[in-house]
Amino acid sequence: MGESLARKILKAHLVEGELIKGKEIAIKIDQTLTQDATGTMAYLQFESIGIDKIRTELSVSYIDHNTLQTDFMNADDHQYLMSVAKKYGIHFSRPGNGICHQVHLERFAKPGKTLLGSDSHTPTAGGMGMIAIGAGGLDVAVAMAGGAFYLEMPSIVKVILTGKLQPFVSAKDIILELLRRLTVKGGVNKIFEFTGDGVKTLTVPERATITNMGAELGATCSIFPSDEITKQFLIAQGRENDFVQMDADSDATYDEEIEIDLSTLEPMVAKPHMPDQVVKISEIEGLPIDQVAIGSCTNSSLKDILAVASIVDGKTVAENVEAALAPGSKNVILDAIKLGALEKISNAGFRLLESACGPCIGMGFAPNSKGRTLRTFNRNFKGRSGTEDAEVYLVSPEVAAYSAIMGKISDPRKAKDVKFYNLPEKYTVTENLIIKPLSDEERKNIEIVRGPNIKPCPSNTALPESLKAKVLLKTGDNITTDDIMPAGAKILPLRSNVPEISKYVFERVDPEFYKRAKEEGIGFIVGGDNYGQGSSREHAALAPMYLGIKAVIAKKFARIHKANLINFGIIPLVFDNPSDYDTIAQGDELEMPNIKKELDTGYVTAVNKTKNITYKLKVDTSGRFINILKAGGLLNYVR
Repeated sequence: MGESLARKILKAHLVEGELIKGKEIAIKIDQTLTQDATGTMAYLQFESIGIDKIRTELSVSYIDHNTLQTDFMNADDHQYLMSVAKKYGIHFSRPGNGICHQVHLERFAKPGKTLLGSDSHTPTAGGMGMIAIGAGGLDVAVAMAGGAFYLEMPSIVKVILTGKLQPFVSAKDIILELLRRLTVKGGVNKIFEFTGDGVKTLTVPERATITNMGAELGATCSIFPSDEITKQFLIAQGRENDFVQMDADSDATYDEEIEIDLSTLEPMVAKPHMPDQVVKISEIEGLPIDQVAIGSCTNSSLKDILAVASIVDGKTVAENVEAALAPGSKNVILDAIKLGALEKISNAGFRLLESACGPCIGMGFAPNSKGRTLRTFNRNFKGRSGTEDAEVYLVSPEVAAYSAIMGKISDPRKAKDVKFYNLPEKYTVTENLIIKPLSDEERKNIEIVRGPNIKPCPSNTALPESLKAKVLLKTGDNITTDDIMPAGAKILPLRSNVPEISKYVFERVDPEFYKRAKEEGIGFIVGGDNYGQGSSREHAALAPMYLGIKAVIAKKFARIHKANLINFGIIPLVFDNPSDYDTIAQGDELEMPNIKKELDTGYVTAVNKTKNITYKLKVDTSGRFINILKAGGLLNYVR
C-alpha cells in the first residue's frame, strides 16, 4: 500500500512512536526559525539548556515583527538576538531583509526536510514540500538543542485540486474556500496534503499562500509535492541543488478527501471577525471601505506585488481610501523596482511600508475608528489591526487592489484593460542582510548583549499532590491567543519582560483579570470550544503561568496553545460532560484533591466547593507530556 508525501517525510524523521493517528510521535527537526517577537524568549530558554552550539542543520533568527522602534526596547532585543545568533551558530536575518516566511521560502526551505518555527505561520514552507510546523518558542529551543519535537500523529487529508483558476481569482481564494467549508476548527490535528492536476497550475508562492493560511484551519501543517514547478522556483532563486523530487505514491491512502475544482472558484472575502466567515464577493460587493493594506507573510511575494501593479497601473486610489503595501522581502523590493511595479503602485497613491509584518500584527497603519479595512493578511480577529472597533475583511491582492481604486469592495473580474506581468526567469538574489554563523573559534569571543528590558524566563514549580483555587475567568468559544495575550505596538516590545507583559493578560476579555490573579496568587481558567486558537505566541501560556494559573478547563483546545500550556506546566483539562461547562461560574472554588496521581489515569476529579458539584475532567494529553506537567513544565523536565 502506497504512502502519502506527509507520511514519507514523517517516517524518514521518526525518532519515537508509530505513525498511527492519534498516537504520540517524536520527529527529528532539520531546521528552525524564530522571529523577534517570539525569538527573544526562545533564545533565553535555549541559553538555559546549557549547550554551546545549535544541533540542527540550520537555524535562522529573523527580525520582522518588532521593527516599530518608538523607544529602546525593540532595538535592545535586536542587539540581544544578533549576539545570541553569533554566539550559538545561528543565521541572523537583519531588520529590512524581510518577513521570516517569505525569506525562508526564498533562501532556506528545502523539499523533504522538517522545519519547526516559533510562529504559527511556519507551515508556509509546506509550499516547498516540507513538513513545516508552528510551535511555541520553548519547543523550538529544545529542537535547536538537538531534541525531538513531540506531537500527536495527525490524520492526513487529501485535497484534490482540479481545473485551473480563472483570471483575477487567486490562491487566496482557494484557502478561503477551504475555511468556508471547514471553519477555523476544521483542521485541528490534521495535515492537508494537496494533490491533483490543479497543483501543477500553481506557482510556489501561490502554494505558500495556501499552506500559510492552513494555520487558520487549525492544521498541524499543509504540504504540496516538490515537482517541476518547485524546481523552476529553486532555479530562479539560484538554489537548484536544493531540489528533490517528492510526491505521494499513486496508491497512497488518506484519512479524508476533499475536492476543489479551481475553475469554479470566485473571489472570496472573509468578513469580521474570523477567517472562516467567508462569502463570495458578490454577496457584499459595493460596501464602502476606508483602508486597504496589502502584504503580510500570506500575500507579499513578487507575484502578489506584480498583480497589484497590473491592476492599479495608470489609476489612483479612491479619495476615501488610505492604501499601503509592504513587500515580503528585500529581494522582492529589488525585483519590483527593476520591473517598474513599485513605481506604478506608488504613483497610484499607495504608501510603501517597510518589508516587515507591520499592520498584520497591529504594528502601524491601524484603520480609523469604526473603519472598514480590506487586508491581504491571514487573521481578522477583533482588535488585531490596532483599532478595537474596526471591521477587518480578508481578501486577495487582486480584490484589495481593485477595491482601493474603486473605493468600495469590488470584484476585480470587472477591471478593464489589465495586462498582467510574467514572473522573471531569475529572481534577484542578495544575502548581504543575512549574517552567517561564525567559526567555533570566533564564537568563543562573542559577548551576549542584554538590555534592561531583557528579563530571565520565569519557571514553574513542580506539581503538588492537590490543587485548590478559584476560577479566575470563564470565557466563551474561540478564544484566541490575541484575546489572551494581545499584540500591537504597546505590548509586543515587552515579550522579553514577562513580569511587565503579564499585566496585559486577558486585557480585552476582562481588564480586571490581572488584578484578580495577583490578589489570589493561584487560579484556574474555564474556556469554551477551540480555546487558544490563532498565533503560536507562548506568552499566552507563559504569562498566565507567571500569574499562578495551574489548569485550564475547556471544551476543546487548539493544538499549539495546548502544547504551550503543557510546556509551562499548566494542565489542559477537558469536560468529560460538555454540559458541565454551564454549571461553573467565575469565582467558584474548585478542588482537585488527587491531581498528581490522577494525571496518570487520564481523568481528574474536580469538586466545585461553592456549588457542591463533582466533575470528571479528561486530561487532554498523555505519555511524556504527563511527566512534563508533573515537573512543572518542559524546562524543568529537560534540566
